[in-house]
Amino acid sequence: MSAVQVEAVKLCQSFRVGEECVEVLNGVDLQISCGETVFICGTSGVGKTTLLYALAGLERPESGQVLFEGVSLYEVSHVRLAKLRNSRMGFVFQSYFLLPELTVLENTLLPAMILSNRPTSRAQELLDQVGLGKRGHHLPAELSGGEQQRVAIARALINKPIIVFADEPTGNLDLRTGKTIIDLLLNLVHQEDLTLVVVTHDPHLTRRGDRWVRLKTG
Repeated sequence: MSAVQVEAVKLCQSFRVGEECVEVLNGVDLQISCGETVFICGTSGVGKTTLLYALAGLERPESGQVLFEGVSLYEVSHVRLAKLRNSRMGFVFQSYFLLPELTVLENTLLPAMILSNRPTSRAQELLDQVGLGKRGHHLPAELSGGEQQRVAIARALINKPIIVFADEPTGNLDLRTGKTIIDLLLNLVHQEDLTLVVVTHDPHLTRRGDRWVRLKTG
């Protein structure tokens, strides 16, 4: 049995909306094993993205803890947490978050450049794999939504992470393009033997993983 890579222990999170306190996560426990593909699903507003962000070290929960390879993410320094996210994790978001003034190649290289690295050959290889090998000099505005998401996937893999977190990666795409993107993402993480955690509102996508988790009222 594979070792546990990420573990959530009694995660709680709430937000204040006007005078009301809305409880989003209510004592969530979850274990994700190395090399596993897990889809987190549920209705809109149920806390899927909040859970993903907590698991990925992006948003500190009110209580509970997240263990990443045995390290409690929210008990380490901000500097160490940032290094962990950049070197061990990859991220794919619904809105792509490409920098408009940078080329496709530069956007792909960005996480590596933060580490004072510039593995151009690795970036080119990834762009070839996502079908954009000849578009490296283009700007994001010259790409379709599906192409921008392909760049985001290449960027997520540039530092050879061990886990990829994807938040509604097909949310801004039509059904056909979304299927292509999921196929691509699954193929790449399997090729590189990575763990994948995907948040989706689409129940059909959950069948593509090793396991799916339904979040219900936090």
